Formats: sequence, C-alpha cells, structure tokens
Amino acid sequence: MDNTQGKRITMAHGAGGQKTSELIGEIFKKYFDNPHFTKDDAAVLARPEGRIAMSTDGFIVSPAFFPGGNIGELAVSGTVNDLSCMGAEPLYLTCSFIIEEGFLISDLEKIAESMADAAKEAGIEIVAGDTKVAGHGQADGVFITTAGVGVIRDGFAPSGTQAKPGDAVLVTGDIGRHGCAILLTREEEFGISADVKSDVAPLWNLVSAVRDSGAAVHTIRDATRGGVGTVLYEISEESNVGIRLDQTKIPVDPGVAGVCGMLGLDPLYLANEGRLVIFCPKEETDTVLDALRSRKNGEGAAVIGEVTDLNPGIVTLKTEIGSETILPKPGGELLPRIC
Repeated sequence: MDNTQGKRITMAHGAGGQKTSELIGEIFKKYFDNPHFTKDDAAVLARPEGRIAMSTDGFIVSPAFFPGGNIGELAVSGTVNDLSCMGAEPLYLTCSFIIEEGFLISDLEKIAESMADAAKEAGIEIVAGDTKVAGHGQADGVFITTAGVGVIRDGFAPSGTQAKPGDAVLVTGDIGRHGCAILLTREEEFGISADVKSDVAPLWNLVSAVRDSGAAVHTIRDATRGGVGTVLYEISEESNVGIRLDQTKIPVDPGVAGVCGMLGLDPLYLANEGRLVIFCPKEETDTVLDALRSRKNGEGAAVIGEVTDLNPGIVTLKTEIGSETILPKPGGELLPRIC
C-alpha cells in the first residue's frame, strides 16, 4: 500500500478518464478479481439452477472504520446475510461506491481488501461495480451500496411468516456488540471506553450448517439496525404469534452489559451485524444448536425463548426476578449511521 500513502481521492477519479481507470485497476481489480469480474457495462453470468434470491443494501456507517471492522466488510456481510436468511447460497455481488473528494486512497484500499476477505469467506464473487466521486462536504467519507444474488435449494425456505407456536427462539451469539462498538467510537460525546468490538461477519456458513443438518427451520433473520427486539416484534406480527423471552438466557458480552448499564440502554435494541435469530420446532433445538456451534461465529448460540399462541404480535420478557413484562415496542433511532 506504500504507493497510496497520503494520496487522496480527487474529482478526476470519478470523471471516467485515466484516473478512474487507475483507481479501478490499482484497487478494485487488484482485490476483487475473479473469472466473472468485468470492466464492461454488466457482468455476464451462468444461470443458476433453482430459485434465486436477490437483495440490495446501502451502507453509510460513521465512522467508516470501527473496532472490529470497517464499512467494506460490513457492506459485503450485510447483503450476504440478507440472502442467507432466505436460505439462499450467495453467488454474486455488485457494489457501488460514492467517495468524497479528499478521502484517503490508502483507506479506500483497506476497505476494498476487507471486502475481498469477507467475500472469500462467504464464497461470493464480486462481479461488477461503479464509482462516483462527490465534492468535498457532499458525503461522509465513503458510502457503499451492494446488491447480491443467491440460489435457494428446494426444501429450505425460511420466512418471517412461518414462526409457529411451540417453536424455540435461538440467537447465534451474544447480542448488541455492533451498536455498542459504534457508540464507543464517540467517546468524546459519551465519555465511556470499553473493550467491545463489532460482531460484523458474513454468516452463510451458519445457515448452510443448519440447512445441511436437515433440521426443520421456520424462520431466520439477521438482527441488524433495530437489534433482536425489533426483529422479534417484526416476526411476531408477520406470523401472528406471541413470543416469550427469558432474560437470564440472553447472552450479552460483559462490556456491552456495562455500557448499557451506564447509559440506560437495552442490548435487545442495539444493532448486530453478525448475529442471526432462528425459529425452529423445539424438538429440533439440539440439532440446530449443534450445527451452529460447530461453525465460526456460532459457538455462542443459545435458546432465549419460545413462540406461543398467546398475545399475538406481542413480545414478553421473563425478568431475572421471575416476573413477566411486555417488551417495549421499538421506538426511534438510537444511534445514527450504524450500518
């Protein structure tokens, strides 16, 4: 990266001329190159057998670099995980960059390298993209939009409409770390420091493990901006069921718990970028947990509650002292630009 140190993005990098070609060749092609990567107007790809899933997402996280990751890893992981939650094996990804004039080229290279690493981990190919440069002050460093395509194997199609009374509710690890990590980058605003890193990760490896286990899984959802609490309310309404949680079983990192205690926050409503919520019949619980715990990012998988036919559309929480309360419905945005 030595040849990029100190150099910054200029308007010429977005003008379509020599500087644009250099940027594509020296950074994007360097890290994204694969047999399908193209400089043409569109990638030409083989048609997969079976149904396809497609998703797109925009990423404007601030700051672009945070404890445990950066916007590039986040951009790939976010779309990979959206596809994965539909039971779709991720195949192809496109990406669009809006880069602010003056952004360090060395930082852009770090972002591209992280995207390449996340794509390799997920088994997805970055096949096409676009770059635009915004004037100084017109963007916040760099914004990335990704779109992905995956293929769904017959017989495995989880959905938010399929949760059923008697299902167990699982999470794939401790919750709230991404939102907490972003919050801690604003130490001057909150005056708090803690050793908390984002959980950002592509999670197809977990979904494929569950799929290959043969367990009947009804619902898979990644608990991003609104956290686990928001996801549970969405599913309870989509499936017209009640959900009962046990507070003592919800895994929370001690650092996250400490920050939440000091600021009066609930980790159930802090963002995650590497955690899934899974609904499966109770008799399948051990099979699903074994599958998750056998893979990276699933070692801390746990059962946190159950689905009931009482109080459809409502999520309740059994507290540490044994009382039961209604979990508040999600309100306004807690932290801006966390994904």
